[in-house]
Amino acid sequence: MNRFTTLSLAAATSALLLAAPAQAAGFKLTSPTIKPGSTLSQAQVFNGFGCSGENVSPALSWSGAPAGTKSFALTLYDPDAPTGSGWWHWVVYNLPASTTGLPAGAGSADGKEMPAGAVQGRTDFGSAGFGGACPPAGDKPHRYVFTLYALKTDKLDVPADASAALVGFMIHFNQIGHASFTAKYGRKK
Repeated sequence: MNRFTTLSLAAATSALLLAAPAQAAGFKLTSPTIKPGSTLSQAQVFNGFGCSGENVSPALSWSGAPAGTKSFALTLYDPDAPTGSGWWHWVVYNLPASTTGLPAGAGSADGKEMPAGAVQGRTDFGSAGFGGACPPAGDKPHRYVFTLYALKTDKLDVPADASAALVGFMIHFNQIGHASFTAKYGRKK
């Protein structure tokens, strides 16, 4: 490699590292009832689509947000859903920067337990609020990825009926860090 190629490669690598916010050191998302890698309980299973769970969002807490955090967004995503694009189970945004957690059941459709100003977006079930796990019977256990994003903006400016993909685009455009954990759930035939 010549000197120009080496410098160009180094500059491109540096630009990529700066452009993609990584999991911020010390930024943690936890749940008192769901341990990373564990199996979701019936409380976090959807009630519908052939599933008969309680459809209750878990309690979550977080700490160590990066400096400059102006709000948070939270998503629950199943990358293993047989759709070609995964499945969005929960989308919450405009959580105030002062928020450090959500109680169990905060994802109810009425949003009574959400902090003032927080918005629950439309999930792939077609409505706002938490939609629990419900993979096809007999499929391998699916992964459910809970991710909290620290954002550099006070508010995501999206329409009230925005798709999870549009909200996700705005989250990724404004993130300065994220923290996540994954749990699993499967159903027998």
